[in-house]
Amino acid sequence: MLFLVAALLILGFALGTVAHAPLPFTLVAAAVIAVWLTVFAIRERHSRRHQN
Repeated sequence: MLFLVAALLILGFALGTVAHAPLPFTLVAAAVIAVWLTVFAIRERHSRRHQN
């Protein structure tokens, strides 16, 4: 439960920061995060397929 509260607090802080950041910076940061998550998902899927 404490983890959930901490996660929501961090999310609120991050969204508050993004609201004050310039739009180009926000879009670049979102693109970097999206690429990072895509690479992570591909690597996880690849490693799970080769584990079995």
